[in-house]
Amino acid sequence: MKYLALITLLINLTIMNAQQSVHEFTITSIDGVEKSLSDFKGKKMLFVNTASECGFTTQYMELQSVHEKYGEDLIIIGFPANNFGGQEPGSNDQIKSFCQKNYGVTFLLSEKVSVKGSDICPLFKWLNQQENQSFVGDIMWNFEKYLIDESGKLVKRFRSITKPDSDKIISLI
Repeated sequence: MKYLALITLLINLTIMNAQQSVHEFTITSIDGVEKSLSDFKGKKMLFVNTASECGFTTQYMELQSVHEKYGEDLIIIGFPANNFGGQEPGSNDQIKSFCQKNYGVTFLLSEKVSVKGSDICPLFKWLNQQENQSFVGDIMWNFEKYLIDESGKLVKRFRSITKPDSDKIISLI
């Protein structure tokens, strides 16, 4: 059994290191629909790990505003996660309802994922290891942002305090 676990780990590490862009990943939407990120080739993307009970939750409003203004050129994907302070305790249905009712969210939401720790989803594990113009490493809190270019490469990361409609992000769209 130990050898099988080791072989599985080595295969997973090889696959993770082989990924060249986010376009090679598939996510599951909050509605349970598989979505290939390759569908968004040629567009910039903004990934945000979100939570409904966080001090930064009002950023949903700004994310929606950016989505409405730049939706032709920018795909926003929210990734609900319960990794920080238990601030996303709801089910996918509860999260979707909360986002629509309170912030009118129409941008894409993934199913609830883990963005840190031993159960981190493969996309965020890969993202956290990518060289970029800002920093590398683990997410520190909810509402961190990853700006992806048209070819699926990570351009820049932003900590939670950077608002989605800030000049730092908008100037790169």
